[in-house]
Amino acid sequence: MAKKVDKVRDLDNAELSNRDKEMREQMFRLKFQLAMGQTDGIKKYRELRKERARVLTVIRERELHPELAPAPLPKKKRGK
Repeated sequence: MAKKVDKVRDLDNAELSNRDKEMREQMFRLKFQLAMGQTDGIKKYRELRKERARVLTVIRERELHPELAPAPLPKKKRGK
């Protein structure tokens, strides 16, 4: 399990925000499908919930201790 958290900690803040947004959307879709009886993906929903909790934990850690955040990667310039 420590490996999963380490992977999340290696991401920068923008990537974490994007990941959180994507997971919220996936969870919404899965919850809707479960309510309609279209899928029995309760295991997938639980995994998404745990992964989102990891992401939110790292985001909160960085709010409390900004020095722990990795430096954002420089954007590549397009050559013409």
